Amino acid sequence: MQPQFAVFATALGHCGIAWRGDASEGLIGSQLPAADVDALRVLMRRRFDGAIETAPPGPVSEAIARVQRLLAGETADHGELLAVKLDDREVPEFDRRVLWLTRHIPVGQTRTYGELATALGDAGAARAVGRAEGHNRFAPIVPCHRVMGMGGAPTGFSAPGGVETKRQMLLIEARAAGQLAGDQQPLF
Repeated sequence: MQPQFAVFATALGHCGIAWRGDASEGLIGSQLPAADVDALRVLMRRRFDGAIETAPPGPVSEAIARVQRLLAGETADHGELLAVKLDDREVPEFDRRVLWLTRHIPVGQTRTYGELATALGDAGAARAVGRAEGHNRFAPIVPCHRVMGMGGAPTGFSAPGGVETKRQMLLIEARAAGQLAGDQQPLF
């Protein structure tokens, strides 16, 4: 069955989302903003084997709305994105386990590659965790932007804008989670 995709506006720019058929098996991928909408469309066709752009069915429309709310800072409930069904059958087993853990990091919180490696039972697998995050085909539904380097440093982010985009997404989420009460204009 030929992949399909849709492009949609968010607070950070246009994102993409891909599925097959009626999406009953789940999404096959999503994409953070590219340089511009045309570049995003080219990227979606390349990433998803000649996917065609079409109107999204109901479950995909709901997933789009959830991503839009997340990137606008309108939700602190990570359960919203957990409810989005993903078709990860083509994802290697180790990567699937990493992405499952990543998907369960709450909005406004972060983990390090090492913490995820330890949770997988192999404290020395931090680099392998980083590679799995780098191959995440479901960003931001699987929030790899919430995974940090050693000491909590925001490292390694392949979306346009790189680490700065990662920081912006984390700031949006922190505000949504009510964590930045001091991030206001000076009082004096």
